[in-house]
Amino acid sequence: MDAANKPAEKPARSPNAPTEETVLSVKHYTDRMFAFRITRPPAFRFRSGEFVMIGLEGPTGKPLLRAYSIASPSWDEELEFFSIKVPDGPLTSKLQLIKPGDKVLLGRKSTGTLVHDALTPGKRLYLFSTGTGIAPFASVIRDPETYERFEQVILTHTCREVGELKYGQDLVASLQDDPLVGEHFGRLHHYTTVTREPWPNQNRITTCIETGLIFSDLEVPPFDPAVDRVMICGSMDMINDTKALCEKAGLNEGSNATPAEFVIEKAFVG
Repeated sequence: MDAANKPAEKPARSPNAPTEETVLSVKHYTDRMFAFRITRPPAFRFRSGEFVMIGLEGPTGKPLLRAYSIASPSWDEELEFFSIKVPDGPLTSKLQLIKPGDKVLLGRKSTGTLVHDALTPGKRLYLFSTGTGIAPFASVIRDPETYERFEQVILTHTCREVGELKYGQDLVASLQDDPLVGEHFGRLHHYTTVTREPWPNQNRITTCIETGLIFSDLEVPPFDPAVDRVMICGSMDMINDTKALCEKAGLNEGSNATPAEFVIEKAFVG
């Protein structure tokens, strides 16, 4: 074959380019939320609570990537993600259509602040989430290190509709028989609120904190910087409002470089 008729070779991929992974399972919870699992490259390492870039090949061949919290714990052989569906979203409008066997792109490096190393030692860990913001905490509550560091773990999940709680409810229920953290199940508390449909608790989580309802419901004292540690993930309004309540109670914001009493996830989308 002469050079003129030789098929064009694909350009070599950069060593930092995303890897191509296979979709293993997909579960749709509502018309707004779905979860999926993909293969995990043997060399991919992350800390429970971190996020990574996930995406698909764009129409021009350029990857379309967004930051997604990893919902599976760091020891899992697969990677799990919990995503919102945005009808006209550049990525999620297509990502919601994936099925087992399809390919997705996975960034090579994870990062994030919703990790144990960004918090100083404490007694009680609050995980405040709205919508798909529960994803990083799905990782954290399945990690044995969480229960080594804290005596009590409180996962809150606030959604618009009752059906959107299902992912978290199924996850928490499964931990009772989990071989790694099942023995600590009694120290994990799942606190749910719904804002747009009938539910026993129809409040925003910030209202529950401001009024003291969450503390009376769980029979724990109000925020105490000496013992309470907080992670926050969800909509920007919720993050900012909850952050303000933490600061009002005397908690300081931490980071990987400077651990403190609470952390937020600034990169969360959805």
